Amino acid sequence: MVVPLTPTQGARALSEAPSSYDTTLERLEVELLLEAIHRHYGFDFRTYAYASVRRRLWKRIQAEGLRTVSDLQAQVLHDPDVMERLLLDLSVNVTSMFRDPHFYLAFRNEVLPLMRTYPFIRIWHAGCSTGEEVYSMAILLEEEGLYDRARLYATDINDVVLQQARSGIFPIDRMQEYTENYLKAGGKHSFSQYYTAKYGGALFSASLMRNVVFAQHNLVTDRSFAEFNVIFCRNVLIYFDKSLQQQVHGLFYESLVNFGILALGAKESLRFSKYEPCYERVHPNEKIYRKVR
Repeated sequence: MVVPLTPTQGARALSEAPSSYDTTLERLEVELLLEAIHRHYGFDFRTYAYASVRRRLWKRIQAEGLRTVSDLQAQVLHDPDVMERLLLDLSVNVTSMFRDPHFYLAFRNEVLPLMRTYPFIRIWHAGCSTGEEVYSMAILLEEEGLYDRARLYATDINDVVLQQARSGIFPIDRMQEYTENYLKAGGKHSFSQYYTAKYGGALFSASLMRNVVFAQHNLVTDRSFAEFNVIFCRNVLIYFDKSLQQQVHGLFYESLVNFGILALGAKESLRFSKYEPCYERVHPNEKIYRKVR
C-alpha cells in the first residue's frame, strides 16, 4: 500500500530525497528506472546529467505520493498515465513560435515554392509538443496562399501537451518574443492579428486550426499512417539513442513521398545514418532535406 507523504515530507521531496536515503542505493534505483523506461517506452534518458534527472524524479515521486525511486518505477511500468506525467518532467519542452526564425525564413523561401507545384500538401509535425510549431506553420501557409490545400497532422506521445495545443492558448507574456521571431521569419502582416487576449493568455484564431488534425502517436512503437510531402521532427530525436534514431529515420523515409521534405532540429542530422544517401540538402545552413531516392 502506498502511504502518502505529509506536507512537510512532500515539500522536502520536491527536489531531494529524504536525508536518510542511501545515496548508493538511490543511484542504482535511478539507473534501473531509466533503463526500464528505455526498454519499455523507448525514451532514453540514461545519459542525461544525473543531478538534473534525480531532481526531476523526486519531484514526480512527491507529486504521485510515493516514497522511493523503486515505487516510481513500478508505477511507471504499469500505468502509462504516470509515464506521461513523468515524461513532462523529464523532457525539456523548450519551444516557441517561429523558433529559429532563420529556419522558417529558409523554409518560406526554399521549400514553399516547391509546394506550390502540388495539388494538395500533407505535413506531419511529429512530436509537436504544445503546438507552437504547428501554429507557426499554419500562419506561414496562410500568408503564402497555400493553407486551403494543405492538411497538417500534429502528433505527440503525450495527450496532455496535445490538449494544450488544441486549446490555442499561449502565454501572453511571450507574444513580444513571438512577434520578433515572426518578423525575422519573413512575416508579412501584424502578428497581433492572429490572436486576441483572452482567458488570461493569447487565444489564437480558430481558423488557423481548420486544417489541422491532432492525434497521439509514438514514434518508437507506432507505424506510419499516411504519405507526406513534408515531415517536421525538430528537437525530438535528441531524446533517442542511435538505434532508435535509425528506426525513426526509417519511419520518416517510408512516410515521405518522392522528393518530400524532412526538417530536423539544429542539433540533429542525417549524418552517419544509412538514410543519408537518400536525401539532399535543400539549404546549406538549415537542416532541411529532400528525399531523392
